[in-house]
Amino acid sequence: MIAVQTGDVDIGALITAAKKQGTGAVVVFDGVVRDDEITEMELEAYEEVAVKELEKIAQDATGQFRLLHVDIIHRIGSLAVGENILIIVVSAGHRPAAYAGSRYIIEEIKKGVPIWKKELTKDGGRWVPGDHGHGKGPA
Repeated sequence: MIAVQTGDVDIGALITAAKKQGTGAVVVFDGVVRDDEITEMELEAYEEVAVKELEKIAQDATGQFRLLHVDIIHRIGSLAVGENILIIVVSAGHRPAAYAGSRYIIEEIKKGVPIWKKELTKDGGRWVPGDHGHGKGPA
């Protein structure tokens, strides 16, 4: 599953789906809204392009790390502290490949996928600049 969506996802179901024949490791990354003076987070995306970029990243990671399964779900909209933002579930035949594939995916997402986040605090808010220069906030 590759998606940009407002709703949350059943991580347990994703893990179950990732356990294909030959799986020796499943790695789950669950990025959440942290309580760092943040009261809420707003996420926006150029959805059509973001999904295509996520699909390309998943395809590249699958080939490079011999992944058996890849799920990438990035949420958008208004999220409260503790809610899931980004879920990545990968499986591979061996642990090193699963870890490396997951890390590759998160780093590639930060580089070039058009998704922006605004951290809201009791004193206002700010757009968080990304590594890719597409952000709405200061670079």
